[in-house]
Amino acid sequence: MPESTFLDSTELVLNMGPQHPSTHGVLRVILKLDGEKVLGTDCVIGYLHRGVEKIAENRTYAQFNPYVDRMDYVAAISNGLGYCLAIEKLLNVEAPPRAQAVRVILTELNRIASHLVWLGTHALDIGAITPVFYCFREREEALKIFENYCGARLTTHAFRIGGLQYETYDGFEKEVLAFCDMFLPKVDEYEELLTNNRIWAGRLKHVGVLNAEECKEYGVTGPVLRAAGVKWDLRKAQPYSGYQQYDFEIPTCENGDTYDRYTVRIEEMRQSARIMRQAVEKLAAGPIMAKVPKVIKPPVGEVYVSIEAPKGELGYYVVSDGTTQPYRVRVRPPSFVNLQALGRMVAGGLVADVVAIIGTLDIVLGEVDR
Repeated sequence: MPESTFLDSTELVLNMGPQHPSTHGVLRVILKLDGEKVLGTDCVIGYLHRGVEKIAENRTYAQFNPYVDRMDYVAAISNGLGYCLAIEKLLNVEAPPRAQAVRVILTELNRIASHLVWLGTHALDIGAITPVFYCFREREEALKIFENYCGARLTTHAFRIGGLQYETYDGFEKEVLAFCDMFLPKVDEYEELLTNNRIWAGRLKHVGVLNAEECKEYGVTGPVLRAAGVKWDLRKAQPYSGYQQYDFEIPTCENGDTYDRYTVRIEEMRQSARIMRQAVEKLAAGPIMAKVPKVIKPPVGEVYVSIEAPKGELGYYVVSDGTTQPYRVRVRPPSFVNLQALGRMVAGGLVADVVAIIGTLDIVLGEVDR
């Protein structure tokens, strides 16, 4: 990149990442600096590219199912739900009510687990060490439920096309309710540490501002969009898996800054626990699988199905040519789309703000690169 001057000072081009701990994986950010001030930025991605979408064309519909768990590996269950819903739409089948309730419980528990990883690492990036221990303490209890259910803790493969992989284990409902009882007071603890902390507020308020219009322009979704005041959540706007039956709020803020994104995600964790309680009450006896042929061969057609993943809208576009393998699978991952807005958010800020803004976007490079 050629040297140029800005206000008689030489611009400095600096690589942040791909090995920098604050870039949350293998993101490389090329910063153009005037001293500590950020003039511009370029994101270089692809260091974790595994060709997931191409792999789909060479696997059967059922064989490809576990691959999606490896994209957003912090929220594997959400990935699996979106994929299963897309194929079910192609087949024109619907999971039974019991399966839908269990899907909601596990997906909301996964949303909490994902937000806990975000909060712990985001606080650690900024210099607060205690929250990461608190968050991973509670996340461990969520992972125990996943492990008891299907044997996996991280890349949790819980769902099948048409319903569930396994029936719930003895004591599942009690453990979920016990988690909710334990978890809500812990969220208050996080807030006690951070919400009114002068250093935390000083590092986050008025940093990385992205207003509602800019969010729409960049296609940003999830907590980043809701922090800008847009009340858009696919669980309410386009309900799936029976979400229309549950009573919950969509947390929003107004300023669209890093602090508001923190506030929205904190409240989302409380709402997820609220949904989980209601889903346990709706857990009636019944089958856990719809009638799906052993050899899945959807009719010729195409579908797009999206869900509200922890990071925003996760969409699957699947094209069937009538064979046992999809003709084309295209994933719309929220981390990838939200990352587009990074340049706009960091412009005019300081290098230290870049760390805070990358953290508040809550990106996972597994689904950015795929």
